[in-house]
Amino acid sequence: MSWPSAFATPGVASTTRPSPVTGAIASSTSVISSSVAPAVSARVMLHGGKHVREGRWLVPARIALRTRECRVTLDFSDAVITSRTLHIDADMVHGKLLIVSSPGIVIDTDGLTCTYSKLKLHSKDDTADSRLRVEFAGTLLHAKIIEKRP
Repeated sequence: MSWPSAFATPGVASTTRPSPVTGAIASSTSVISSSVAPAVSARVMLHGGKHVREGRWLVPARIALRTRECRVTLDFSDAVITSRTLHIDADMVHGKLLIVSSPGIVIDTDGLTCTYSKLKLHSKDDTADSRLRVEFAGTLLHAKIIEKRP
C-alpha cells in the first residue's frame, strides 16, 4: 500500500487511507464558524509606526503592549466587549496610546510606573456599574496615554 505524497509520480495510482479524525475536524470546524469565541489575549509589538484598532473588534481579556516610538489607538466606541475587565500590560518607550472611550468605561493606571510620561484621563471616578474596566500595569518611559471621548 502506498501513501499519497506531494512528489507522487504521474500516472501511477496510489491508494489512500481515510483519516479517522476527518469527521471530528469537520464537526469542530462548523462549531467554530457558527459561534465567535472571544480572544483571551492579544499582543501589540511595534518599533516605529502606527497600530489602530477601531470599528467592531473583539476586546480580549488581556493585551500585551510592547512599543517603541509608535502610536497606538484603541477605539472602544463600537468594540465588542467580551469581559468586564481588560488588563493591559504596557512597556512603552517614546510612544503614544490613544484610548477612544465612552461613558461607562473606567481606566485604572495605578499599576503603571511613569518616567517622564503624561496621563490625560477623563474617567477619574470608579463607578460600580461600569461596562468595562481597563487596568494598566507596566512601565512608561517618555510616553503618553490619552483618553478621548467621541
